[in-house]
Amino acid sequence: MINITVSNLQSKVPIPAKRARELARKIIRKESRLKRGYINICFTDDKLIAKLNARFLKTRGPTDVIAFNLDKGRRGADLSADIAISAERAINNARRFKNTCGKELLLYVAHGILHILGFDDRSRQQAKLMRKKENEYVNR
Repeated sequence: MINITVSNLQSKVPIPAKRARELARKIIRKESRLKRGYINICFTDDKLIAKLNARFLKTRGPTDVIAFNLDKGRRGADLSADIAISAERAINNARRFKNTCGKELLLYVAHGILHILGFDDRSRQQAKLMRKKENEYVNR
């Protein structure tokens, strides 16, 4: 079983924790053969995600999602991962893309899960595939 924990370290946006866990499980079931593991999804503010971005990715400023695929095979698990999501980025991007904040947060969950499963978005073609999958899973 994949254990998924959701933490909320911000107070600006209500977090759809149950839907986030369900979405993560659905993507993992469809996109991988993983059966055991741990995923921690943490909703933060811009300040904390900017610190993570600087420390681990050597990039300045906040971002929407950072996904860390940690030590595969740890403690007999197929997967160990952490995903940090900025709720503040969701507020701004929801307005920009005419989404609800809740939907934007779920798109970030999907994006993070896809990253830890090996999807990438560095090229235009890869990014297009990821966006397509994110929208398919969130809109189902």
